[in-house]
Amino acid sequence: MKNTIGIDKEKALNLSLRLNGLLADYQLFYQNLRGLHWNIKGREFFELHLKFEEYYDNAVIKVDEIAERILTLEGEPLHTFTDYLNISEIKEEKGVTNGIEGVNIIIDNFSILILKEREILSLAAEADDEGTVSLMSDYISETEKTLWMLNSYIK
Repeated sequence: MKNTIGIDKEKALNLSLRLNGLLADYQLFYQNLRGLHWNIKGREFFELHLKFEEYYDNAVIKVDEIAERILTLEGEPLHTFTDYLNISEIKEEKGVTNGIEGVNIIIDNFSILILKEREILSLAAEADDEGTVSLMSDYISETEKTLWMLNSYIK
């Protein structure tokens, strides 16, 4: 049986569950970025303060896009931090003031996100869900470039 956008309901439900996991990870990632932005100190302050703000502005857009995709698939997006903390692979970071440590945390967080995005991309392709495929493809391309740049920064 298909939902209103023509995707098998069972596959859409599975995609919604996976997207909720990604949503939770993006919410924790966003909050980690805010903390890094606020608390970073040292020689890299000016450049990293701005870069972390750029990243959290981008993450908050993705949070909304992911939640809206879940709704499009006829699922329900998680919306409490209790839920996010229970299922997120990304963990809370606290008290980080060192720039290189902050960049390494962001690299680790992006690495988790890109693996999940690839898994969702594959499942969406199997479900003929072009909307989710397109969204994940865009995220993956952007994250690959960002990871390359961040890894170049810390070398």
